[in-house]
Amino acid sequence: MEKKIVECIPNFSEGRNQHVIEEILGIFKPFKNVRVLDYHSDKDHNRTVVTLLGTSEAVEKAVFQAIKQAGELIDMDVHKGEHPRIGATDVVPFVPIQNMNVQECVEIAERLGERVGSELDIPVYLYEAAARIPGRKNLENIRKGQYEGLKKEISTDSARKPDFGPSELGKAGATVIGARAPLIAFNVYLDTEDTAVAKKIARTVRFSSGGLRFVKAMGVLVEGRAQVSMNLTNFNKTAIPQVVEMIRREAERYGTEIHHSELIGLIPQKALIDSAIWYLQLDQFSDEQILERKLETAGNEPADGGAEFEFLDALASKDPTPGGGSAAAFTAAEGAALVAMVGRITLGKKKYADVQQDMEDIIRQADELKRILSELINEDAKAFDAVMRAYRLPKETEEQKRERESMIQAATIQAAQVPLETCQEALKVMQLAVMAASKGNKNAITDAGTASALAVAAITSAGANVRINLKSLTDTIMKEKLMTQLEAVELETRELDKQVREHVKTRAQITLL
Repeated sequence: MEKKIVECIPNFSEGRNQHVIEEILGIFKPFKNVRVLDYHSDKDHNRTVVTLLGTSEAVEKAVFQAIKQAGELIDMDVHKGEHPRIGATDVVPFVPIQNMNVQECVEIAERLGERVGSELDIPVYLYEAAARIPGRKNLENIRKGQYEGLKKEISTDSARKPDFGPSELGKAGATVIGARAPLIAFNVYLDTEDTAVAKKIARTVRFSSGGLRFVKAMGVLVEGRAQVSMNLTNFNKTAIPQVVEMIRREAERYGTEIHHSELIGLIPQKALIDSAIWYLQLDQFSDEQILERKLETAGNEPADGGAEFEFLDALASKDPTPGGGSAAAFTAAEGAALVAMVGRITLGKKKYADVQQDMEDIIRQADELKRILSELINEDAKAFDAVMRAYRLPKETEEQKRERESMIQAATIQAAQVPLETCQEALKVMQLAVMAASKGNKNAITDAGTASALAVAAITSAGANVRINLKSLTDTIMKEKLMTQLEAVELETRELDKQVREHVKTRAQITLL
């Protein structure tokens, strides 16, 4: 059965406190089938927008935990920012990507909304395609009066009663959850500080005021410049260039011009191609004229020698990342790939008919481990980079020193947890290698042994990275917890290594070093 893939773009009301942002982002890390594609924090908006992609079930679970975490860390009673908001987790849209439709996203929104309301006591409003009340289809209607206005009215105005949860606001505020088609978050900065101009232009551009269809817009002040902040809900029907040119024309009316624009989160490639076609007037343009598109379809052999060689070149460079932790994940991924190969060589052979189901299980699990370990290659580099950024934080005042130390410790924990996860996933590779060595095609038994040896090497090197990071950790409870987990992995590693060696010796009369 093909996986159902969903995109989710939760918006959190924190864009200034990096520690809080990292805590929220850290929630998504343990979920195997959830990937953080992008996140964008804005200090003026005081908001962080995260773009997630993954299986529908995993994303739903991960977002619930993130809503819970944000509700514990963000106090809406003291929150200030340019962007309209009503809650710590302000809005959570689900977007169908693969093997899904909008109605299935509506079902996710309803399940999540009910759980957030009942388990976290956070009021939840359903919007867009999930809206149960017509007036709540548009997000701006729900956010009318923002957090402060909703707090006054939620318990007295029946029209503001939430779809789920209590009719009162705690410090976490309320959350809006829904389902929609993909949109583009797009902002245009003007060469003026006058927000009144941005608001007038936004009124002209947005559909609700008689402007362009599929455009939502507002005028705000960001980084000392007036900004027209927009959501473009259907770029196929209202193209980005149309929006930009209307803003340009309106700006001229008020004696100013466009300074620059920005994207928040991700954008479909087609939207950029369409923009290029529009501005360059390439009426006869075909996607096949894009060089990279040709390279993608030219064959499986990459022109530059392959991603593997790019990684090795990066590993050999003077840069500190990628380093030993990434190399460990790469090595373990190689082991997983070899295990999958043994399974495929065995599959379909009459001589091994009695282990066909075992081989199918090995292949499925090994392919998934290869994917996870491939992701850990980059995750390890990111974790170390975060430690370096934390050490570079200012330390002139006592408050800065405390904040810096807090960030260092948080980053160090992550820098230890990532290679520990590599160890744990590599151990799973060894468990599969034992099965492959004991039941797989004897012609590939040394490949099973090699897979195990690679996993052992990965655990040894990743374990060293865990230990070096734990030396800098002041949280003794966390340090002991992580070390206990590592030692448990290492203990089982030694036992599995013996088993693989014995199978290779018994079935192939070969003694491994």
